[in-house]
Amino acid sequence: MTGETIITAVGNLTADPELRYTQNGLPVVNFTIASTPRTFDRQANEWKDGDPLFLRASCWRDFAEHVAGSLQKGMRVVATGRLKQRSYQDREGQNRTSIELEVDEIGPSLRYATAQVTRAASSSGGQAPSAPAAEQWPSATPGDSDAWTPGAGDDTPF
Repeated sequence: MTGETIITAVGNLTADPELRYTQNGLPVVNFTIASTPRTFDRQANEWKDGDPLFLRASCWRDFAEHVAGSLQKGMRVVATGRLKQRSYQDREGQNRTSIELEVDEIGPSLRYATAQVTRAASSSGGQAPSAPAAEQWPSATPGDSDAWTPGAGDDTPF
C-alpha cells in the first residue's frame, strides 16, 4: 500500500516465535527482534553497545507456520515489513499505543551462520511461484568454479 513505512530490521530473536490461532483458525505468529547498535570507541579502543531496540513483529497464515517451524530464540534474522501503530486500553484502563512490524519477508542472517533451505508445500491454492526442488539445484562448494556454467544447458540456479 502506498505511503506505508517499510523498514528492514536486523537483530536477534528474544524468544521462540509464539504461534497462535484466531477464533477462525487463522495462524498468527508473534515474536520480538532485538537490535543493538555497536560503535567503536577509539579512545578506549573497544566496541561499545548502544541502547537496544526491541521490535514486536507478527506474520500471518502459512507464513506464520513457516516462521514458527524455522526460527528460534537467539537466531539472528533479517526482517522486512511495514510498521503498524495500534492503540488499545491496558488492564488499568490507560490508553496505550504500540508500534509493531507486520513482516513481509524474514530469514536467518547468514553473516555468522549457515542455513539449509527447504521449499514448503503450498496450501494457499498455488499463490507461490513454482521453483525446482532443492535437490535439483546445482550445488557448489567454495572454490568449485564449474558447479554451474552459463550456457551449459542447465537452468540458472537462481
